[in-house]
Amino acid sequence: MLSVELHTHSSLSYDGRDPVDLILEQAEAVGLDAIAVTDHDEIDASLAAAERAADYGLVGIPGMEISSKAGHILGFGLEEAVPPGLSYESTIEAIHDQGGLAVIPHPFQESRHGVMARISREQLALGDAIEVYNSRLFTGRANRQAERYARSRDLPMTAGSDAHISEMVGQAVTRVDAEERSADAILAAIAEGKTTVEGKRTPWHISIQQFAGGVTRRVGHVLKLFR
Repeated sequence: MLSVELHTHSSLSYDGRDPVDLILEQAEAVGLDAIAVTDHDEIDASLAAAERAADYGLVGIPGMEISSKAGHILGFGLEEAVPPGLSYESTIEAIHDQGGLAVIPHPFQESRHGVMARISREQLALGDAIEVYNSRLFTGRANRQAERYARSRDLPMTAGSDAHISEMVGQAVTRVDAEERSADAILAAIAEGKTTVEGKRTPWHISIQQFAGGVTRRVGHVLKLFR
């Protein structure tokens, strides 16, 4: 079983703090086997991380967190960025067009752009897998809802730290029973449901710090757009 971190953000993400190398160093330090950097609507840092991962003894999985009209969708195995602002179905289709895997993160938390505020329970099943444990939740209710839904539909399940600072990488991991130690094999195993999830909640004070830092960086990002 490989220990895989599927939800992290770098400084290229408008609400992330740290560069790729710090994220990879942390992943190596906590004993992960593989990692995906999933910046908001950006893929360059993830592609760089995938290229450098082997230097840290890791498998790098390219991906991103895409802002669909319904909310956030994680796309893995991508070579090019999927544009934001597409419908839920079109975003998943664009991921599949690249041979990628669509995972729906924190679907039941509206305050963090979970898709269930804008789609039906039937539409949620269009994703290839459901993130059922996200470390950055103040209560476990939304995680439990996601897990119940995934189990009721027999959908593959994943976990992720949703780390916006490098120190939180590895707080939640997906254990993947892959046939080999490669990105393609890991994604294939996830699609087949050969996963278990484990993790612990990001400490509240760190979640608040990450949120506050993200707001500051997000404001700076918006201001740059209008200069």
